[in-house]
Amino acid sequence: MSDHNHEHHGHDDHGHGHHGHDDHNHGSLKSYTIGFILSVILTAIPFWLVMGNVFANPATTAFTILGFAAVQIVVHMVYFLHMNAKVEGGWSMLAMMFTLILVVIVLSGSIWVMYHMNANMMPGMDAHQMRNMP
Repeated sequence: MSDHNHEHHGHDDHGHGHHGHDDHNHGSLKSYTIGFILSVILTAIPFWLVMGNVFANPATTAFTILGFAAVQIVVHMVYFLHMNAKVEGGWSMLAMMFTLILVVIVLSGSIWVMYHMNANMMPGMDAHQMRNMP
């Protein structure tokens, strides 16, 4: 019976050691705070760009916002999903390729939807007529 307890105890030690090994991959309060602050900044800047009408060309604003969105995805992956360059941390080439494919699909899909919504919202009116509306 003592052998069984020893083996079971050894298994628990390995399990706890494994959790201890994973704990350094989980974020600390500092890393979560940094991620949160970066996320707020990366959300506030595009909001300001749109509300302040900073760029005269709407396409420039759209591409700038998409750039901030891509950076925010990386911030979320690093600070909240704890992905890093170490293979044992879960960052493999396959995960990177999958993430890039998803980012391209989401960003290009967003542009496509926004373009078609803009083109189809008020058929028969061009941008000049819409600006002169009261």
